[in-house]
Amino acid sequence: MSHSASCLVRAESLRILAGNRSQLEPLKGTEVVVLGGTGFLGTWILELLMALNDEFGFGIRSLVVSRSTDQFVSRFPHIAKRDDIRFEKCDVRQLWQLPMDADWVIHAAATPDTRVHASKPLEVASVVAEGAMSIVRAAERMSRLRMLMFLSSGLVAAHDKESDKNIDEMASMAPPPESSFMYAGAKRFAETVFSAARSQCRIPTVVVRPFSLLGPYQPLDRPFAHTSFIADGLKGDAIRVQGDGSTIRSYMYGADAAFWMLRMMVGGKSGDVFNVGSDEAIDLRTMALKVAAGFQSRPEVLFNTGIRSVRTDRLVPSIAKAQDRLKLSPMTPLDMAISKTIEWNRLMKASV
Repeated sequence: MSHSASCLVRAESLRILAGNRSQLEPLKGTEVVVLGGTGFLGTWILELLMALNDEFGFGIRSLVVSRSTDQFVSRFPHIAKRDDIRFEKCDVRQLWQLPMDADWVIHAAATPDTRVHASKPLEVASVVAEGAMSIVRAAERMSRLRMLMFLSSGLVAAHDKESDKNIDEMASMAPPPESSFMYAGAKRFAETVFSAARSQCRIPTVVVRPFSLLGPYQPLDRPFAHTSFIADGLKGDAIRVQGDGSTIRSYMYGADAAFWMLRMMVGGKSGDVFNVGSDEAIDLRTMALKVAAGFQSRPEVLFNTGIRSVRTDRLVPSIAKAQDRLKLSPMTPLDMAISKTIEWNRLMKASV
């Protein structure tokens, strides 16, 4: 990772923490385990923890558990070579022990890549469901555990395609029993596992449901519309929208989402479920035009470029609970989030 790209994410971390770090005071002098900590959200969580240590003396110790530690260590040495972070290569399904003196566990081990969901649905189900069971068994033996936070998905309750309302945490529309919805179904099952662990084993748990996110560290080869738009622009190509752009989403910046999750972990109550995302709806037509405007040499935007029909739907969360209970709100305007994402990827590309 280039020095310039590293400086960008540190500046972004400090911007997010400015005036807000007191909300994370319970993290001082504690140990955090991040399962799946080499992914997009896990990496942003590590960036915030590093900034809290370096700039504010929080003295947090972190353990990152992932199947992808080798690639991560070689690509991001500014994280891997730190004394306050250690790495353990392990499949979450084979996890049988967690540090007895750890205070917090963040379970973010699963891929949101829809191509994997479609091609390997049984593997997806195994990682999510069996991983949840393994973590519960390990957490039972942790005497100092303050909270276990599970990163679920906004997809668990997002299948009422006719609704024009934002999705709240009480939405009960379950994923259909079809292989194409395996990821959402497995996440819902895992939520139930952690609810049972709270009831039967007295393990304190908080569930967070991320919706659409963007920012540095998010791979541009993921089959998401916004990552494709940015990748097209960085290559100097026209931005291609498969459909007419009427699909509706909302987008939260990765650094914002990481702060929200840490705040929900330390400030939430066991049994809480929180949405994480922006409640500002935007259709893909407008999103594509905004991404195009983020480039100095503005690329052309082409619509209806796909060879297959594109489903029109709406996936936007209600964030009233996070706002009312924890006084949280999005901190990064969408135009800034797009600009910083493009800048970071340009810096990363230049350093290769």
